[in-house]
Amino acid sequence: MSTSKSKLFIVTLFFLWCTHAFPQDFDLQGQLSGWITVNVDELSESQTGVRYIPGLSVGKPISKDFSLDVEISFNVYGSGQFHGSDNMETNGKIKPYRLWLRFTSSRFEARLGLQKINFGSATLLRPLMWFDRIDPRDPLQLTDGVYGLLVRYYFLNNVNVWLWGLYGNKDLKGWELLETEKRRLETGGRLQVPLFSGEIAFTYHHRQVDLRKQTFAALLSSEDSVPEDRFGLDGKWDIGIGVWFEGVLIHRNIDIPQMKYQKLINVGLDYTFGLGNGLTVLHEYFVLETSEKTFSSGDGLSFSALSLSYPIGLLDRITGMVYYDWEREDWYRFINFQRILDHWTFYLIGFWNPDQFQIYQNRAENNLFAGKGFQLMVALNH
Repeated sequence: MSTSKSKLFIVTLFFLWCTHAFPQDFDLQGQLSGWITVNVDELSESQTGVRYIPGLSVGKPISKDFSLDVEISFNVYGSGQFHGSDNMETNGKIKPYRLWLRFTSSRFEARLGLQKINFGSATLLRPLMWFDRIDPRDPLQLTDGVYGLLVRYYFLNNVNVWLWGLYGNKDLKGWELLETEKRRLETGGRLQVPLFSGEIAFTYHHRQVDLRKQTFAALLSSEDSVPEDRFGLDGKWDIGIGVWFEGVLIHRNIDIPQMKYQKLINVGLDYTFGLGNGLTVLHEYFVLETSEKTFSSGDGLSFSALSLSYPIGLLDRITGMVYYDWEREDWYRFINFQRILDHWTFYLIGFWNPDQFQIYQNRAENNLFAGKGFQLMVALNH
């Protein structure tokens, strides 16, 4: 039996077990979306597609203080990319989107399976985007999950502790450019502590990086894999305006000097002005740098990002995002008009960007937003 068929078989058995074990609190919902993206500079990069994410949630209290619940959903999608007037390259897949079992109390949570794990305060350019790939340009905010166990405990003084172990996640996550070695456990944790009018947090993660698929690394390193440690510090406060920072230091025990250390820093603020229905302005400054030593300068990139969001009424909202690349002096521009009608949501997105993306470099969908063009998207939630 193939790997994909084995996964579907296991998910089916899991579904049957859940419907038997949890006859109460049954919730079936889903999201159907379709889109067409047109690049006016390169029509061959235009794309159309459809996606359906059905989801099942079941749960039941198992005692006075504890409950057990399950979430199962799939990502079913197909797309076609045009190459000329009579040639279209198609692609499609069915894969698990969420598949987890959770045990909870008022101050404790343990979640096992395919899940979304994200944290931090930044919005547009997130150094702490370690395990998700949420794109601020995506109005649906979709992201693949990771397989693992997440445990969280919330103290009465609002201190909370996270611990996790991940296994079997071969695809790149977040900002990663190097894959995790197969059949190796990733471990980490996070401590969040209240501080004045906000909170501050320290995060750590350890994994083993696979170098065997990296031609440049194999030529310069005698190792098949090397350890990687990530250290994160972030905080957010409300001082009349919202202010935050995220800083990440990544160390790899590798023979390649330029890849030993990687630093990511974000500082940002937001404020809602009392203009009309309320204009929300958000600004971030982001730096990514690689170097041979911990605090020495090196190669990298730096961006400023600005987001403006304004509700035109109860049903409509317009959002604009602008990124500026300080190294290459390039502008990235996105504007999104959104209308909600009952269970339907309509989006009209325009973009005007450089031909080569420097932000979110490890994402294939960047090609769709290179140059100038627009995207029409419709989503039905049921």
